[in-house]
Parts: sequence; C-alpha cells; structure tokens
Amino acid sequence: MKNKEIIIVDSIEKNIYNFRGKNVMLDSDLAELYGVETFNLNKAVKRNIERFPEDFMFQLSDEEYKNLKFQIGISSSYGGRRTKPFVFTEQGVAMLSSVLHSEKAITVNISIMRAFVKIRQMALTNEDLARRLTELEKASKNLGKETKELRNSIDIIMQTINGMMIQHPPKKPQIGFKPSEK
Repeated sequence: MKNKEIIIVDSIEKNIYNFRGKNVMLDSDLAELYGVETFNLNKAVKRNIERFPEDFMFQLSDEEYKNLKFQIGISSSYGGRRTKPFVFTEQGVAMLSSVLHSEKAITVNISIMRAFVKIRQMALTNEDLARRLTELEKASKNLGKETKELRNSIDIIMQTINGMMIQHPPKKPQIGFKPSEK
C-alpha cells in the first residue's frame, strides 16, 4: 500500500504547476484523477462557487494558458481545449472533496494533499540549501581576504627570518702593511 501511495504522490507531483506564485493543479488533471469529465468537475464547482474564492481557484490568463500549452503540449486544434483552464490551489483541491461526493474523491484528495506537502517541503529544503550556500560563499570571500592578509604577514616574517639567517662572510684580514691609528 505504501509503494502504491508513493507512486500516486509522485505522479500527482508532475501535475502541479506554479502560476501567480502558487502551486496549482489543472481542472482537467483533477477530473482525470477523480474519474469525472472536466466539464462535470467545473459544473460542480460553479454550482458551489461561493466555496472557491480567488485564492482557492482561478482561471488562467491568455498569456498563462499560452505558456502552459507550450510547456505540456496541449493541442490547439479542434481536438484540444477551447477554453482556458481553471486551476486549483491546495485549499481549492481540499474544497473539491466537499463538492465531489464520492469515495474516490476522498482517497484522491488525500494523495493530492500529500503531494502538495511534499512539494512544500522540497521548496523549504531548497530555500535552506540556498541560504546555506550564500552564507558559505560570504564566508569564503572573507576567508579569502583574511587568508591573503595572513599570507602577506607570513611572507614578511619569512623574509625577515631569511635575512637574519643569511650568513655574511667574515671580513678577511687585510694583507700587507697596516698603519697604526695613533
């Protein structure tokens, strides 16, 4: 049962898109998961439209729909969709279970909620990773400056020590007559 759930959650994740800064699912993908026609899903939603405010469900703009068609290859010919899809946020999907009264709707909703949670956890993990990489990058830049200064100080010390270690040859005694200093 666990493996089947994982497969379902993974396949649902592929149907979650990001529009207007929100993770959403298309009405057609949801209808397929629930085992109903897209038309019937949207009709049930419209009968209960007060349960679906803008932050639960919205219709894609022309530009968003064009981008979506490009991403997933929705047909624009007669066999394809003729209207812009409605998309449902996580809260909208949860609300769908109260509109669609079936055992399958409840089961599918649970899997969809798990997929949304998994995506949110991955996003948080990625944000944390990005924050840590930024901190590491800053630290490495500071370390670079400090290392350069330390390297310069060590070079000066080594030059001084090397200068002290160089043995100057002893003065040779002068050959020949040496007048006295008196």
